[in-house]
Amino acid sequence: MRFWALSSLLFYNEKGLMELIEDIENIAKPFKNAVVTIGNFDGVHKGHQALFQRVIDEAHAISGTSIAITFEPHPLKVLGKKAPPLITRRDQKFELISETGIDTLISIPFTKEFASISAKDFIEQLLIQKIGVKAIVVGPDYSFGRDREGNIDFLIKYSEKSGFKVIVPDWVKDPEAAGCGSENSRISSTMIRNLVMDGRVDETKRFLGKHYQIRGKVVKGRERGGSKLGFPTANIKLHDELCPKMGVYAVTVETVAGDFNGVANIGYSPTFDDHLFTIEVHILDFSADIYGTRIRVNMIKRLRDEKKFASIEELSAQIRSDIETAKEILNSRC
Repeated sequence: MRFWALSSLLFYNEKGLMELIEDIENIAKPFKNAVVTIGNFDGVHKGHQALFQRVIDEAHAISGTSIAITFEPHPLKVLGKKAPPLITRRDQKFELISETGIDTLISIPFTKEFASISAKDFIEQLLIQKIGVKAIVVGPDYSFGRDREGNIDFLIKYSEKSGFKVIVPDWVKDPEAAGCGSENSRISSTMIRNLVMDGRVDETKRFLGKHYQIRGKVVKGRERGGSKLGFPTANIKLHDELCPKMGVYAVTVETVAGDFNGVANIGYSPTFDDHLFTIEVHILDFSADIYGTRIRVNMIKRLRDEKKFASIEELSAQIRSDIETAKEILNSRC
């Protein structure tokens, strides 16, 4: 089982140790043979993972330090532009990057002042002077600096006179569409976001490498699941920005008491007609008190739309059927 803990500024996982530096001013000195990648890395999907692995491989080849640089909050939010809902918020993104085996993650507070830095100063002051870059690994569409004035050609010109290497791997493609030659076949955060919002959560695993996960705190709900329906639920105050399409889902649930199977309902529970949006999870074979704790819900497969039933008895019968369907799906997984 994977686990992580934040102790001081270090992440621990089965691949080792990742240092987290939360401001460029906290960089004490340039890193040894730094190999760097830069991006928002929303979702930490397989395209991002491929960049991280290339950074790790390049760093290993020169006995150097593998480094990822990201930004908080999302630059679009600071620049006053419409930002998409994040697939992974700060804590989950840091955790997932640590699991790739990267040595150091630098999280730069993104401000309007930082956004005004020229591409030239970004390279000279941050990458060369602060970090000591020896190689940089970025995607083909990478741009940086004030008004996105820097691009791959700009980087290459600087690398030729400054002595660092620029590596631009090809896009990582959807394995089921890689042969179609379409730009839309490349794995992207937008692709994954659209799948989640469309309820197609079972398709996200092949792009993320794991199931899409929501996180939140268990809070007091309307207390009708156990008393009225016979199926007690954990009501979640959602931490994430990106919420799956309304409906009923087969899920697995990570709690302080262990990992369990379950069924989640996302939406307004129209049978009760109270017009309140909730995320409720019935955890199978579970009796622990987890109020006030944080849980993680892995979205395995959407079962159906929400539906208004004529009676509570009809709803209870449907929930019973949903549980049996979810058990079949969850028990059949490899």
